[in-house]
Amino acid sequence: RRGHYAVEAELDLHGMRVAEARQALSTFLHTALSRQMKTVRIIHGKGNGSFNKQPVLKGKVNTWLRQRIEVLAFSSARPVDGGTGAVYVLLRRNRK
Repeated sequence: RRGHYAVEAELDLHGMRVAEARQALSTFLHTALSRQMKTVRIIHGKGNGSFNKQPVLKGKVNTWLRQRIEVLAFSSARPVDGGTGAVYVLLRRNRK
């Protein structure tokens, strides 16, 4: 859509541990889908506060989103929306 996304909800995973972030992501996607949202943003951060300044959640979120059937596509956010520290997620339609 020419890079224009109407983000309907966002989840901020800053400061969460991996297990906590995975559960939060799962719950968030389930809720977004049940509310028939189409585009959401997930903020995972750039890893500046982690050990060796290496991102942990960024790679995990990438893997988790690839495993979710309700995710149609995802991409890095625009710089104003978090850049490489966030992703836009396009959700499939909820078939009832």
